Formats: sequence, structure tokens, C-alpha cells
Amino acid sequence: MTTDPAQRVEELRAKIAYHNQLYHQQDLPEISDAEYDELVRELKRLELDHPDLVTPDSPSQQVGFTPSDLFTPVEHLTPMMSLDNATSFEELAAWGKRMERYIDSNVEYACELKMDGLALSLVYENGHLARAATRGDGRVGEDITLNVMQIQAVPHQLKTQEKLVEARGEIYMPVSSFKALNDEQLKQGERIFANPRNAAAGSLRQKDPQITASRNLSFFCYQLAAGPSDFTRHEQTLEYLREQGLPVNPTSKVLKSLEEVYEFCQFWQTNRHSNDYEIDGVVVKVNDLAQRMELGFTSKAPRWAVAFKFPPEERNTLLKDIMVSIGRSGKATPFAVLEPVFVGGSTVKLATLHNQDQVALKDVRPGDTVIVRKAGDVIPEVVGPVLSRRPEGLPAWEFPKVCPECGADLARSEGESDTYCTSAECPKQLEQRIVHFASRGCMDIENLGERTVQLFLQLELLRDIGGIYTLDYDKVRAIEGFGEISVTNLKTGIEASKQRPLSNLLSGLGIRHLGATGARVLAKGMNHLDNILKASADEIAAVEGIGTVIAHSVHEFFQQEDNRELIERLRQAGVNFEGPKASTLPQNLAGMSIVVTGSLENFSREGAEEAIKERGGKSPGSVSKKTNAVVLGDGPGAAKITKARELKIPILNEAQFQQLLETGQLPGDGESAVVG
Repeated sequence: MTTDPAQRVEELRAKIAYHNQLYHQQDLPEISDAEYDELVRELKRLELDHPDLVTPDSPSQQVGFTPSDLFTPVEHLTPMMSLDNATSFEELAAWGKRMERYIDSNVEYACELKMDGLALSLVYENGHLARAATRGDGRVGEDITLNVMQIQAVPHQLKTQEKLVEARGEIYMPVSSFKALNDEQLKQGERIFANPRNAAAGSLRQKDPQITASRNLSFFCYQLAAGPSDFTRHEQTLEYLREQGLPVNPTSKVLKSLEEVYEFCQFWQTNRHSNDYEIDGVVVKVNDLAQRMELGFTSKAPRWAVAFKFPPEERNTLLKDIMVSIGRSGKATPFAVLEPVFVGGSTVKLATLHNQDQVALKDVRPGDTVIVRKAGDVIPEVVGPVLSRRPEGLPAWEFPKVCPECGADLARSEGESDTYCTSAECPKQLEQRIVHFASRGCMDIENLGERTVQLFLQLELLRDIGGIYTLDYDKVRAIEGFGEISVTNLKTGIEASKQRPLSNLLSGLGIRHLGATGARVLAKGMNHLDNILKASADEIAAVEGIGTVIAHSVHEFFQQEDNRELIERLRQAGVNFEGPKASTLPQNLAGMSIVVTGSLENFSREGAEEAIKERGGKSPGSVSKKTNAVVLGDGPGAAKITKARELKIPILNEAQFQQLLETGQLPGDGESAVVG
């Protein structure tokens, strides 16, 4: 098997596509779910270690497992976010310290076992189960309602007739059921599953719901995501879920201090195998719902929760080689080529070594026996060598001085840990820059995937990003496999990309430090690419949400002559440079912070918040001392109203809200604003 990451990724994608066709289209699978899962896991590991190899058409970019016609995409009512992690008391205490920036009152902690299963959203309408969906990418999941209805632990009917209730939790396979399933697989001469989580995943995503029904899956609920809003503490919401007939893990506990929380975590780390289900940590949440509102969210996770992760499993194996991959920015990343080893539920063949300093610090050498662990249970990592087993005279590994792709010098700037290829003409960098530009999160050019980019570069039909828009389609037609339909589809995809938002273009240019969120903020703040081109670093940094590091990186990028020339070529091609249109409404809410809670008759929740922002105001998700008013609709959040009354913040009805939008003035003392 090849040790080149790029080649291995292509092999894995081809294998996965082949087995997908057999499974989903011909119903003639040649491998078990567990073996298929291992292929997908290995692909994801490689792409995590080498993000420049990720392409929009990769199986890893699909929602969960490879989607079938049975599972349609469904947008979650609110995002199913991930959690920040802690692995020690120091990290747990640091999380608690960060919360002090937002709240200064005492905190209670609700602690729950972190199930090693699959996150699930259950939506009940008028008490009836209407939809069950996987987490997916957090915003869009897969509709698996038919299969979930076969799981006995999931009630089809709640006791309440509440219009809308959303419960979130974890689907899992009990360890006893997992063992029984594998025993049956062996009797039938079938491959066994790697672990309960994989068995649960394979059982849940079946085209035949009866197979799901036969697999004895179970479920624990851990969150009320929508429903009655008259609770003040998380433990009350769990009790409500229990009363409705939803299963809640009985080990959940409310504790008064982080010291008690840590003791709880240590107990369950020691006793992690004492229950009939797998756990990989403890989830710690702020119990008080009003405090949660004050804490809010980062772009990826709630500030009011953290996952205390148990130490991952570790194994020893042979380090066969250390190689270096080159990304689109020229970054040279070392990685370990291992004798395959089963660790943390999967077979690991490659592992990250991060950078030159990490290799030197760990002093790992090809030929060493090394300790491998699944860092965060996701990315395989080489921990260090087993020195007692090092062969005598084994030479230290030296970071290469030249790029393995183009032969140019490798260099690192003073004070930085990363090493970069110094050639702007490096073919691997060029290839990955074009692939990134065309990817789904950037210019989203359909039919221009990694293989097509590689082919066009080899045939010299493409030399850089700008060449995408001046492709010679007659020469493309002459390529074997490119018929008229293929060429038309490619041309259509390229033309459509010209109208992508400015933020997509900024992301596609691959500016260092500028991610998708920063690109959206910058596009909105500067309104046009020409404004960014003319701006100083200080002017860019003045855009709210753009820090000095990003600002200097953006400014430096557009000062380079090659990049300026690229921008002009994109302009001539007709690529959109305009950002979101600035509001023409009077900015009469400038400096004001207005919180909206509940359903309004003439505005959607998002519409009301946008109306505030269009007039210069802010509309945060929580009430604080900085809040000027709270707009009250039907079914409001009790925590927000309670907080507003405590702080004596004006509470407005919809008519008063509309008056505020028109005048910029809060109701006077003689008017009917509700004040706590």
C-alpha cells in the first residue's frame, strides 16, 4: 500500500465510491459496515492531518455516512453545536475562569456521562414524533425518522400536547447487544463490528428499517432544545423530558464546585466500563439557564458547557518512516508512516507529527517503536518513542532542506514553528490553491474537482486560478472522457461561480489567517473588494470582528504584485467584487442593544433581528446590563424575561417595537412599556 498521503486518499475515495455503489444502488455489499467504516475513518484521518487534500466531492464532506436516497437532508431548528474539551483539572478550572468574564454569580454544574454514540434530534409536533435527524454538519442532518421509530427507547407520543418540542440526545448500542450482534455475525460467517458506536451507526443507517429494529439500539436524552420555556435550571428540563416518557441517564448529577465536578469525572473515568454502554467522558454544563443566556456561544460551541474527555487508548507500533506533505500555502507538515495498529476503535497507519519542533522534541526516529494514541479520539498522534526498544545506533531524523514536490528550499521564519516551501511555482501548492478556490465553501465550481484540476495542469490547460475563467473549451473537448455534456456542465459551473458572494471569493483566495467567518465579516464591513484593495492595515482592522493579525495578513496579500494581477484578471472575467448592500434605512438604533424573545406576528425571529441591525443596532441572544430593551412575543424565553425584570430593562410589545424601529425612541414613562 502506498505511503504517499495524496495517493492513499485517492485510493480510499475510489474504494468508498465502489462500495457505495454496491451498497446503495445494487444492494450487493462485499464488505461489512465495520470494514466500510474503517475506510471512511482512514480517509477522514488523512484529510485531518492534510487538510489541503480535502475536496468538495470527497465522501468525508458528505453528511455523516454516505447519503442514500432514503435519507433526505433536513435543516435543524437551531444548530447542533460541538463542545470545547478539557482533559485535566487545570483545563476545567480554566474553563470556569473564562466564564467569570461574563457572569459574576455562583455557578452550579450539571454533569452527565458523555455517551459514545450518535447525536440525534427528535422533533415532536402536538406530542407526536414528527422527525428524527442526525447531527450532520451541525446545521443540516439526515432525516432518519423511519429507522428511529423502530427503536423502543424512543417514544412515538409524548404526554404533552405542546405545539413543538425538540429533544436531543444520543443513540447507542448497549455493550451486551454489541457482543451478541458480533457473536451472531461470526455464526453467520460475517465480519464483526469494531465497536458499539460503529455497530450503532451501521444499524441506524439501514435502507430496511426492520434491520434497525433487530439491532436493539437505545437512546438517552440530554437536552430540551425547544418546548416549554418556564424552566430556570437544566435539571428541570431533564425532569420534564423524563415525565414525557423520554429516557434520561440516571447518573446525571448537579454539583456545586469544579472540585466536585472533577471528582465526578475521575470516578467515572475509573468506572467507565461499569455500565452496559460505552462512554468517553463527562459533559459539564452550567445548570442555571439565565446564566447560560449571559454566557452565550462562540462560533463553534456554547461557552456554558465543556466535555471532560477521558484519556484515549494508547498502543505501541513501529514507526516505519517520517514523510513531509506540502499544502496550498506551502506549509510542510511531517507525518508518521506506521506499522498498522488497532487503537481507539480503528486501525491507524498514519499519524500527525505537527511540525519540525514537535519531531525534534519527541525525538522519534524511523525504526523506533513508538506510542500512538488517538488524540481527542479523532486524530492519531505519535506520543513519543519507547527508548528501551530503540535499536542501537539509530540515526536521528532530520527535517528535509528541500521541498519533496519541487526541490525548492524549505524555510521557516524566525519565531514561527512551521516550515514552508519557498517556491511560488511549486506544483503541489498551485494544484491545492486551485482546488481550494473551486471548493464548495469557496467559489463552489461544480465539475472542477481535484482530479480534473490535476489533469488540466498536466496538460497545461490551467496554470493558475485566473486561468479557470479563460479555459480553452475546444481543447477540453479533445480530452478523452470529456464529451459535450461534460464540457457544458463545466462551463456552466465556472460561469455560475462568477456570481458568488464576495466572502466566497475572499475565502477562495486562501489569504493566511482569513477563514470563512472573517471573510463574511470583512465583505460586509468593506462592501467591495476595491475598498479592501485601497485600505490600510489599520483601516481593515477597524472593521468590527477583524483583528490586527488578520488585517495585516489581508493587507500584505493584496500588496503583492502577483495577487494584484490575479485580481485584475478576475475583474476582467466578470467575477463579483461587490459585498452585501449597505442599509439605506436611518441608523436610528445606533448604539442600542435590543433582545428579541418569542414569536412576533409581523416578523420572523430572524426578520426582527435583521430589522434592528439594518438600523444600526445590535440584537444579541442574551440579556445583560448593556441591553436597552427586550421585545416580547408569544412563547418567550422565561430566563430572558426574568433577567430583564431583575435589571429593570424595558420590555416592549410588538406595536412598541415597530414604533422603536420608526423613531429610534423607547416608549416614555407615560406609555405602556412593561418595566420590571
